[in-house]
Amino acid sequence: MPELPEVETIKRVIEPQIQGRMITKVAVRRPEVAAYPEADEFCRRLTGQTVSHMSRQGKFLIIHLENKERIVLHLRMTGGLLLAPAQCPEEKYTHVVFSLDNGTELRFSDMRRFGRFWLLREEETDTCTGMDKLGLDPLAPACNAEYLSSHLSKRRKAIKECLLEQTIIAGIGNIYSDEILFTAGIYPARPANSLMQTEWERLAEVIPERISYFIEKNAITAEEYLETKGRDYRNTPFLQVYGHGGSPCPKCRETLCRMVIGGRSSVYCPVCQKAPSSQSTLL
Repeated sequence: MPELPEVETIKRVIEPQIQGRMITKVAVRRPEVAAYPEADEFCRRLTGQTVSHMSRQGKFLIIHLENKERIVLHLRMTGGLLLAPAQCPEEKYTHVVFSLDNGTELRFSDMRRFGRFWLLREEETDTCTGMDKLGLDPLAPACNAEYLSSHLSKRRKAIKECLLEQTIIAGIGNIYSDEILFTAGIYPARPANSLMQTEWERLAEVIPERISYFIEKNAITAEEYLETKGRDYRNTPFLQVYGHGGSPCPKCRETLCRMVIGGRSSVYCPVCQKAPSSQSTLL
């Protein structure tokens, strides 16, 4: 699933290409992908509208229109967004196509068909996307040690699971939670209520640093993005632990271990992220 750095990359590539462009036609090939309103109204209301700008909230993308309506998109597991010339062959599993007035098309493809669009009016209360339940963005200054501690320090759940809770921090998934905890030197299965204040402070520093780092490493030109169909996430070679179970730790050379926490795979270093003695049996 694309996480915050990937979603931010999509926004940075797509936004300058669609700003000021008029939507001349909308085709929804699978009606369920237009979650709200129904596909026919979704297409009708968007036809003739002009794009103002884009924004991001957690893993959600928002396309703002000049009439103050907004298109909300969540890519879910396998969704992708691509701007291509109309004559360029479509990707397999293309479900929504926005034709623009300069001869390009904004295309949404999704193999597993979990991605969803919503179209909201200017003053309409958002009761359908789930964005109202999101916690702070990890890059927000307010996402500090005090915020993390006040929301998580009484929880018995593993800190890895807590970082994945979108109602607390919006945008972190399995990949970057592993990277954050490795950099912070915190064992991923530790109960959140066992962390010391210094560790909350360390997490508050590491979270925005790691997210910003991977956004930077993901940087790609519009031409490269089109050529790779928007699937070339360039930060992959810079991942230190995620997906590297069984490999040497990049810091101490100890073998990285893998375990399952809350149904999710987690990779960590048993030396750099030493488990408390009470949890050593989990290794």
